[in-house]
Amino acid sequence: MAFRAVHAKWGTVFSHLPDLGCGRSWEAVWKVRPPAPIACVECRHPMHAKTSERGLRFFAHAPHAPDCEIARQGESEAHHLLKLELASAARQAGAHAELEVRAADGSWRADVLASDPGGRWRMALEAQLSPITAAEITERTERMDAHDVTCCWFSDRLRPPWLGAVPSVRLVTTEGGVAVAEGLVKFTGASWEPVPQVPLADFLRWVFTCQVFPHDPRVRLRYPQRQLAQVWTALQYIRAEEAHLWREEERQREAAEQRARFKEEAARRRAAIERKKWHGKLMRRPGVDQAVEYLAREHDIAVTVGMSTTELRWGGGTPLIGPDGTPIAVLSPMSGLVRGEAFRLLAGMLVLFETAADQQRFDRNTRRRRKAPIDGWRMEHIQASPAGKAGTASASAPRAALPHPRRTGGPCCCAEPELTAIIQGRPHPAEPAEQMTPASAVYTASCRTCGGTYDKPWRRASNR
Repeated sequence: MAFRAVHAKWGTVFSHLPDLGCGRSWEAVWKVRPPAPIACVECRHPMHAKTSERGLRFFAHAPHAPDCEIARQGESEAHHLLKLELASAARQAGAHAELEVRAADGSWRADVLASDPGGRWRMALEAQLSPITAAEITERTERMDAHDVTCCWFSDRLRPPWLGAVPSVRLVTTEGGVAVAEGLVKFTGASWEPVPQVPLADFLRWVFTCQVFPHDPRVRLRYPQRQLAQVWTALQYIRAEEAHLWREEERQREAAEQRARFKEEAARRRAAIERKKWHGKLMRRPGVDQAVEYLAREHDIAVTVGMSTTELRWGGGTPLIGPDGTPIAVLSPMSGLVRGEAFRLLAGMLVLFETAADQQRFDRNTRRRRKAPIDGWRMEHIQASPAGKAGTASASAPRAALPHPRRTGGPCCCAEPELTAIIQGRPHPAEPAEQMTPASAVYTASCRTCGGTYDKPWRRASNR
């Protein structure tokens, strides 16, 4: 069954056209004697004009036809009717349409080849009613694309399995004619939705004028039938989808940032709780409360327990930190751990002990191991000494209340200066030294006699 043939005198004739495409009537080739000289466009075998029971006009091969592709097709009447509908709709849409057009090299055959009257584009309109796989229909589409022929597939079956694998739509027959029922969509806010049924001629007009395009949706289709990998839609809907995806990415990014902030805040709260618990454990160490009270009473310094977990850094003792975060003192360090960094830290700090015996033991052991500073340790113990005053320093307590030196503005030039140094807010007696000590490297001593600054090496004076 074919709609196209070649007349010996009139050229190509089309059975579906009222004038056969050459200004002749159907009766000029149908049931005439002798038979009209028409032949197949493929094999040039004679053909006859026939009419089906439904009145469909077509051309059929005469007996003993060769192995012709048109003869082998065995297309159904429904398939031919759909091709006629496609050709008619293409002409209504303003295109030139030909049926059963074959490629020059024979690699493909278009059911209907629609083209621009100006020759700017060609598009194959394929009627597919018989079963076919998505892979096969994709391969046939790619063959046409290789010849610069775009393609759109049409079917009026209820569930074509290949729908959406290639540019395609599903058709239905309505009172007004053939219409597109599935495959044409629009983007509404956050999803794709089907467009109400559109006449086939209108759809083809949109396709030919580039008002709709094939598109691979990135957002799920809100579709009553199924999800389609490829749809037809307008450019504004493609841009609307892109804008929606951008907003969704921004929303997800903000949500991720908010989750990260919540997670960080939760981590900070857990860390604060852990610090509070750890601080409580540190405060319960022996002598810590007494040391805090002692420094507040004797030195007028409010301290708290340091949060350092590296106890070897403090010689195994407990660091006591001032309001500004500066280490003020170390409680009960172990003489055997006073080495390296611990020695350098403790040499310039106040070392506290619970009892005078602990203080003496620490001083004796460090001196025996030669781990004592040149000018000695600055040590105090918390419990009251036999002399009656709590916290009397064994190595650096002042002999008496030292008056503040009178400032003269110049350096000390006294032959026998009487020195004092303000260390941690308290005056301490000092004496000249032959070489620089850790204390004289950090603090400045002054002469009580002349009030001048002593810029030579000095060390803390021992109790007399």
